Amino acid sequence: MDISLLALGVGNSRLAIGVFTAGELQHVARIPLAGPQGWRDALSQELKGISGSGDRVVVAAGVNPKLNHQINEVVRAVTGQSVQWIGREIDIPIGVETQNPSETGIDRILNVAAAFEQMGKACIVVDAGTAVTVDCCNDNGDFLGGAIAPGVSMMLDALAEKTAGIGRVSFSPPSGAIGDSTSGAVSQGVFNSIRGLVREIAENYASQLGQWPEIIATGGDAKQLFEGWVLIHAIAPDLGLYGIALAFAEHHIRHGT
Repeated sequence: MDISLLALGVGNSRLAIGVFTAGELQHVARIPLAGPQGWRDALSQELKGISGSGDRVVVAAGVNPKLNHQINEVVRAVTGQSVQWIGREIDIPIGVETQNPSETGIDRILNVAAAFEQMGKACIVVDAGTAVTVDCCNDNGDFLGGAIAPGVSMMLDALAEKTAGIGRVSFSPPSGAIGDSTSGAVSQGVFNSIRGLVREIAENYASQLGQWPEIIATGGDAKQLFEGWVLIHAIAPDLGLYGIALAFAEHHIRHGT
């Protein structure tokens, strides 16, 4: 039976909607978490792209629990279905070796699960969004944990709010080694802070794992921060959506449904 999957990734600042048909990601929409009407319009638009008479399911993962009820209501209004949430109705697809697995961000776990599914070995995922997370798994695909730091916007906001002489800067990757203006100096600081963080943490992970893991980057700021950097194996903007689809598939394989 053909199944069309609507994968919803509920982040801190955006809702990502991925449409999978026959196991392939066909289309992606990302919208700000501004309110239910925007979600309703985006879901309705994505549904128009799903053809055929097969079954349709909606699977979601979120890091913003306060929005779960609203997401459920919007999905029911648009599709007539309930959301299947990963970690509740849908099993998490990999082992989680953190001290408190229930407190570990599902987005971090799904990113690593999707990366491991592609790489088949220990790897690192850098998610450059509202926060920057640097997480890793071992050769068995177990999520080991990672690091969480402020993202680009959080750094820029903090500098603007906590200093007298620096306003809110529009970030752009620096073109040289030295910032010759205030905005250029801020961009240098943010850019190299995040890259330096990733390099240092990756070296520490490699020492603990006994090998150098490939690094996959994702998130809204990944391209600006990491494009062309020799340390990054690949930039995969839709990694989290693939993780949702993987969790759905693995759950039904495991349970024979």
